[in-house]
Amino acid sequence: MKYIIGVDGGSQSTKVVIYDLAGKVVSEGRKELQPMSLPKPGLVEHPDDDLWESLVDASQEAMNRFPGEKEDIIGLGLCTIRFVRCLLKEDGTLSAPAMSWMDERVSKPYEHTNHDTAYVTTSSGYITHRLTGEFKDSSGNYQGLWPINTDTWDWSEDDEVFKKYNIPRHMLFDLQNPGTVLGCVTKEAAEATGIPGDIPVIATANDKAVEALGAGMLSDQSGLISLGTYIAGMVHGHENPRDTTHFFPNFAAVPHEYLYESNGIRRGMWTVSWFKELLGEELTKQAEALKVSPEEFLNNEAAETVPAGSDGLITVLDWLSTADEPFKKGMMIGFDGRHSRAHMYHSILEGIALTMKTNFDAMCEELDIKLDNIVITGGGSNGDLIMQIFANVFGIEAKRNSVNGSASLGAAINTAVALEVYNTYGEAVDQMVEVSDTFTPEKDKHDFYTRFSKEVYQQVTAHTDGLLKKAHAFFNEQ
Repeated sequence: MKYIIGVDGGSQSTKVVIYDLAGKVVSEGRKELQPMSLPKPGLVEHPDDDLWESLVDASQEAMNRFPGEKEDIIGLGLCTIRFVRCLLKEDGTLSAPAMSWMDERVSKPYEHTNHDTAYVTTSSGYITHRLTGEFKDSSGNYQGLWPINTDTWDWSEDDEVFKKYNIPRHMLFDLQNPGTVLGCVTKEAAEATGIPGDIPVIATANDKAVEALGAGMLSDQSGLISLGTYIAGMVHGHENPRDTTHFFPNFAAVPHEYLYESNGIRRGMWTVSWFKELLGEELTKQAEALKVSPEEFLNNEAAETVPAGSDGLITVLDWLSTADEPFKKGMMIGFDGRHSRAHMYHSILEGIALTMKTNFDAMCEELDIKLDNIVITGGGSNGDLIMQIFANVFGIEAKRNSVNGSASLGAAINTAVALEVYNTYGEAVDQMVEVSDTFTPEKDKHDFYTRFSKEVYQQVTAHTDGLLKKAHAFFNEQ
């Protein structure tokens, strides 16, 4: 037996999963990240050395639970959160806290305000250096404001591009494609993490692309919905289109392939967690009495008591506004005496599905494609209720894989291909990705959601935006 480590460094936790070559989970470790540091309005940072220290803790946990022989682990695939900017000293240590994807600075050209900074890189570049000592990074994780040529997957050869982004070439890491060896685990990193020394560390891509690969996404006829803090919708593609309207092309985890990503939902599944926490101790006690989790309790309650449309309760999921529309707010409207916490929960799930259906429709129309099915990934997909709502809203089969937190599996697939365990990504997906459950749409509910979305849900913000703009002037978004 041989094994592969898949690292999934997310925005809420770092997960380290050890797989066998058939994609089965052998052991895993997880470490929650610290709450974000907010030193000033607009600045959102990972405190201390949290990205690395969480990896150390999660790796130790996974290795302590690993039942096999360490020498049978053949490689490590590294996937981390995208849009994070890390400033490093000459020796590769942090010169400042890592900037979150929510930090306004990552949406602007780099500013040379820290004289200790010798390198500007991504979260994967930083962690690669901590693991291997190399100043290398995956080209597939350079989304946002970087001087990269998205056709060649390498740094631009145009001096004006470097001036635009204000990062000289000598401050950037060397780039390698997904599925190549970045370096090997150093003795120091092995001692810290428990990971075997000298095993190769494999380049993957940005977290959404690696998640798509781990979900088996290699066709434009299957859509992926990633239920995370940011909910994204994606399809696989082969071209790098320009001037798109309803989607943007992202690097795929397969070299020189692309992932087309629709508009998403900021603080998507965070909103579900927020609602659950609002219910507090009462929900916890009721769930414990039935020996189920609070999430399972809410799912069962809503599935048993709430019809499609939540008896007219509508949720708009703008819990985190964008910089160009700071007035946007999350809303629940349409309350009456029928409504309970189950209605509110059901309405949030419907809002997620209806929003993503609207976003997918716009993307698919622009691409001139039609989906045969959707795959739902992320922890939120564990609930049968949200899976069935997605099937009913989209009107096509909604699938859930055996490994539904699929970024770590995607990292393992990149590693399996890099180390020639499998010859192609198609072969690796066939061997390592397994569908667990398929949810079939209920025609009457699909017909209802189709009419309701067009005639009501998509019209809500046109009527509320003006009022929210006026309210924003009073409160100035603190």
